[in-house]
Amino acid sequence: QEFGLRFDSVRITATDTAKVPNTSATAASSGTDLNGKAAQNAAQKIKARLAEFAKEKYGFGDLQFENGSVVIGEMRVSFKYFITAAYQARVQLWSDGFYATPKIHWNRDTLSGRPFLYFAYGLAATEVVVDTLTGEHKCLRVDILHDAGTSINPALDIGQIEGGYIQGMGWLTTEELVWNADGKLMTHAPSTYKIPTVNDCPEDFRVALYDQPNREDTIFRSKAVGEPPLLLAFSAFFAIRDAISYGQRHAAPLHAPATPETVLHAFNAAKTDSAVETTE
Repeated sequence: QEFGLRFDSVRITATDTAKVPNTSATAASSGTDLNGKAAQNAAQKIKARLAEFAKEKYGFGDLQFENGSVVIGEMRVSFKYFITAAYQARVQLWSDGFYATPKIHWNRDTLSGRPFLYFAYGLAATEVVVDTLTGEHKCLRVDILHDAGTSINPALDIGQIEGGYIQGMGWLTTEELVWNADGKLMTHAPSTYKIPTVNDCPEDFRVALYDQPNREDTIFRSKAVGEPPLLLAFSAFFAIRDAISYGQRHAAPLHAPATPETVLHAFNAAKTDSAVETTE
């Protein structure tokens, strides 16, 4: 976008410590925020050199890069022609870039400060059906509205939101850790540890992006979408609790993960509690 080029004109290589030996990890949804801003910083340095070159060669230093072309004053030339001319004029056409997230600070002793530059928000509504004889449940429909700022790639962001939701749904409903009396983890393989599959995905899965620019100066005013959608899956857990609490005086004492056994126990406990209150 900085150079007005198509995707097929850009090549990305793998991370290499020979190039950047102290690169940051991509954890905490920071990949696009950090690397995108660093790449933009590098591109802007090159553009500044190209503007100097254009001013010397054409008398205009105000450049516009769009659709594979460079607009210099009232003249338009192809990007390839312009870059070739700059190369032949011995203009440096490479640069490194760096970005450090601004405005953040944190004091661990006083637990005060600003640990995050911004927040991402989301809303999820989940519809489930629960079998009160077996404790099994089925997710029927999910509606999500998630704040991605100005999305750089909506298809990728929606995929991340869907994946984060399903991962969270597994964490809260099926992925139970069990240890034996000797402290050995027994749920150590797919045969004993149930992660979500395609069959657990709702048939009706609707995801929309709340398209509002980030107020902070992030890369193209976007927001990270890697991990925040995980928390949207709490709506699945609470939908199960609401279902088994229907007609009862109090919410069922449901604990995560909401496995069939846990759901059945919570349902029976809620019924017993209501029956005791009615008798009293």
